[in-house]
Amino acid sequence: MGIRTKTLSQLALTARGGANPEITGLAVDSREVKDGYLFAALPGTRVHGGEFIQFALRMGAAAILTDAEGADIAAEELAASDAAQIVVEDPRQALAGCAALWFGAQPQTVVAVTGTNGKTSVSTFVRQIWMELGHAAVNLGTTGVEGAWTAPLAHTTPEPITLHRCLAEAADNGVTHAAMEASSHGLEQRRLDGVHLAAAGFSNFTQDHLDYHETFEAYFAAKAGLFDRVLPQDGTVVINMDDPKGAEVRKIAEARGQSVLTVGSGDVDLCLMNQRFDSTGQDLRFSWQGNVFQTRLNLIGGFQAENILLACGLVIAAGEDPEHVFETLPHLTTVRGRMQLAATRENGAAVFVDYAHTPDAVATALRAMRPHVMGRLIAIVGAGGDRDATKRPLMGQAAAENADVVFVTDDNPRSEDPATIRAAVLLGAPEATEVGDRAEAILRGIDALQPGDALLIAGKGHETGQIVGDQVLPFDDVEQASISVAALDGRVA
Repeated sequence: MGIRTKTLSQLALTARGGANPEITGLAVDSREVKDGYLFAALPGTRVHGGEFIQFALRMGAAAILTDAEGADIAAEELAASDAAQIVVEDPRQALAGCAALWFGAQPQTVVAVTGTNGKTSVSTFVRQIWMELGHAAVNLGTTGVEGAWTAPLAHTTPEPITLHRCLAEAADNGVTHAAMEASSHGLEQRRLDGVHLAAAGFSNFTQDHLDYHETFEAYFAAKAGLFDRVLPQDGTVVINMDDPKGAEVRKIAEARGQSVLTVGSGDVDLCLMNQRFDSTGQDLRFSWQGNVFQTRLNLIGGFQAENILLACGLVIAAGEDPEHVFETLPHLTTVRGRMQLAATRENGAAVFVDYAHTPDAVATALRAMRPHVMGRLIAIVGAGGDRDATKRPLMGQAAAENADVVFVTDDNPRSEDPATIRAAVLLGAPEATEVGDRAEAILRGIDALQPGDALLIAGKGHETGQIVGDQVLPFDDVEQASISVAALDGRVA
């Protein structure tokens, strides 16, 4: 089988001096470059990729894609090389378009969702609805690629080469529908550019990632890129109008001439009218363009209804019949690590694991649990190291204001001193109990459960490791909860 090649012009790239070599592959890591490859030297947060152009050339790169800064850094090496030079203002966007053309295939129908919270749940529910309707579907994001075809992913929104390779492999494996999470980092770095979207959704906007974006304005502008740049003008924007930023997203969509489908409460297309909660889920009453429906959701948490409506809106926007979509709702299941029932004590008290790692997400999760719980709400919270430090006391405050009992423990401390992180969280929850060891905190939280109580273990959700220093230690909140319940209720052999 011969090596696949495409010329630069076939990849929509123009080199200085008109060079048009055949390209045998793409790489953003100079260590992965082979003869004939195009190496993309991208600006980074710490080091510019231009520093690695010299190594890519030694490995046989036939073309270099970079910006003016990258070209200046490697000016001497480039002058001595025959490699084609593509110097553009936005090399990330150019790489995304190039990767889309290189890999070619994508599932026939792709949608994406952005927002501070809910992206994984919404994209997973979209995939579940599609599969219930008989489509070969996947969702891509924080939990990897799940559904009709599976694969691991290192990032919520992978860099363009990985992303477009993944989309092409999914299509080659028969996947026709894909729902993607669009992270602010991924949008800011142009990773989704080149993906052919039918619809895009907006869930909400609250504090997160200020360590990267620095300001709320920059953070929102990154997310808005999904609508003002990535989604084509003939696409549909599905907006949660209950969020204060919903009106701003709507203005962006209407300015571009995109169709708009609104969800939420009040005067919207898909309106949540009422919810009735019990210990295993909730009943929903909602309307679609004035027609009223009622259904069962076997999901804990009132916010899940908002996620479900946004998911329904995206599926409808992508072409499915609304009534058929609504018929699937009783069959939807909990997303891994999102308000997931991890264990139940013999006295009936339930233990839930959730990925809530922002102040708003912690508050939302606990408030959503309250109607399902007859007794006390117990919360275990922490905060990650090397991330936005301003939200740490707010995490503690969110737990203290919405739970009856709070334990503060370690999350992923990374390179920081865990005790320092816990102290910051405790500023917002001075009455909380500090337990540094996460396994012990879970054991003590579960031990405190009385009949009718419920415990929320917040922060890590689906994750199966804890990052301490430069090591990833095996740790799974769901597994730890199950072990603790078994030990406390005498089920261990």
